[in-house]
Amino acid sequence: MSVLTHQESLVRRAPEGTTDVRVPPRPRRPEARRPPTRARVVAGRRPGPVAACPRRVAPRWPWLAAVGVAIALAVTGLGVFAGSFAPDVPERTATVAVAPGETLWDLARQYAPGSDTGAVVERIEELNQLPAESVVPGLLLTVPVESGSVITGP
Repeated sequence: MSVLTHQESLVRRAPEGTTDVRVPPRPRRPEARRPPTRARVVAGRRPGPVAACPRRVAPRWPWLAAVGVAIALAVTGLGVFAGSFAPDVPERTATVAVAPGETLWDLARQYAPGSDTGAVVERIEELNQLPAESVVPGLLLTVPVESGSVITGP
């Protein structure tokens, strides 16, 4: 089969024994999307000027890694300094009796309210050589006491 071009339509030559058939031309397909920096290739034509695009700057990975390490060191340093600003566990101690339903955390809040409660509980366990689970009512314990707190007798 051969195709002849005519101004108005395409003519197909049909095989022997059949009549000619006129077929309307196909609509042109739109051009495929391409980046503006890529030249348009058309047979028989020279490529036109390429659109100027700003040059993309590659990231500086060593610089970004250094900034990340600096931020990590700053956060770590702030954490270390924040621990040094916490109030210390009082050195003064007193002997107190444990009331029913009272825990080491309650004693730490009551007798050393301005200090870190967790550190005071650890100090109570260290002074009395006992784990937190072995606290029973009536047990006498040595606890750190701030100078301004009121001490009640057993």
